[in-house]
Amino acid sequence: MERREFILASSGYVLSALGLPDMDSITRRTKTALPGAVRVGQGEVAAVRHMVKALGDSASELGGGHARHLAVRYLTQDVAPWLEGHFTEATGRDLFAATSQLVHLAGWMAQDEGDTPELRGLAQRYYAHSFRLAAEAGDPELSATALRGLAVQCVDLGYRAEAVQLGEACVEYGRHLDNPRAVAYYEATLANAAAQDDDRGMATKHLALSETAISRPTAAAGDSWAAHYSPGRWAHESGMILSRLGDLAAAEEHLHLALDIHGLDRRRTRAIVLADLGGVRLRQGDVDGAMATWRDFLDCADGIRSVKVQAAIQDMRVRLRRYSGVPEAQVLREQAARFSD
Repeated sequence: MERREFILASSGYVLSALGLPDMDSITRRTKTALPGAVRVGQGEVAAVRHMVKALGDSASELGGGHARHLAVRYLTQDVAPWLEGHFTEATGRDLFAATSQLVHLAGWMAQDEGDTPELRGLAQRYYAHSFRLAAEAGDPELSATALRGLAVQCVDLGYRAEAVQLGEACVEYGRHLDNPRAVAYYEATLANAAAQDDDRGMATKHLALSETAISRPTAAAGDSWAAHYSPGRWAHESGMILSRLGDLAAAEEHLHLALDIHGLDRRRTRAIVLADLGGVRLRQGDVDGAMATWRDFLDCADGIRSVKVQAAIQDMRVRLRRYSGVPEAQVLREQAARFSD
């Protein structure tokens, strides 16, 4: 399936999926499990949550191309029988919520692994399934997080109307959450989609709402990814929204905030922020600063299997062509070429 055919098909599927969740399915499952079905308790729920954290930590450090097969194997061989098992309604809701996180992680890994129709389709289906699991579990935060994954995928593919619509649905699901980081996560998603759609008013409005939310004190991080949306991640995303809106000075300030104040110790994340900062510096005419930042980026990117990192390397190589007479630019291009060998 070609790229445009894929996104048109998936956007229709995704938007129709918003009405699919069966809110009574878990209640029915507590009464209709087949004879011989495995008994499931909070121990199995804790196991899924532990695997989500372990696999998520690995992917955040090394990229989605690492260990996706482990997440999928665990989902299909271990967790799938539990979903058809004997459990109480409370355990069932916890199990569906934990599985929603695992399915979402598999979708993120597929999206980050490569830019092919097959991987894009896998990611889209995983995100939609994650949404249904979360909605059936009655978890609006995880529902909104799954919708965010779909919205970001549309942003990455350049389908702006779908991205805005999904971003609005994401914000609506998260509107009443008592979790400032989650609210910031979803508001920034819509701001990013609106910026890509060249809607400055909407982007500015929701970026301000996300800033207000991320500035509020928060309780200890919960289990979902939204609860782990740190001020550093917010600063990076906000910086790129501001860059899209043309405010390069503010964008650079936010990217410095992400790197220098909040740290961002995951190598994949840090590499992407460094790549973005180099691009912002170059657009401001700071060639030396851009090259110094990109040198750090290449050092950080070594060994990471991520389509976003590979795209950043290629973008850097193209932009450096105009500086063929600058020795440092040639050195960087030669170093970057080795990542594609």
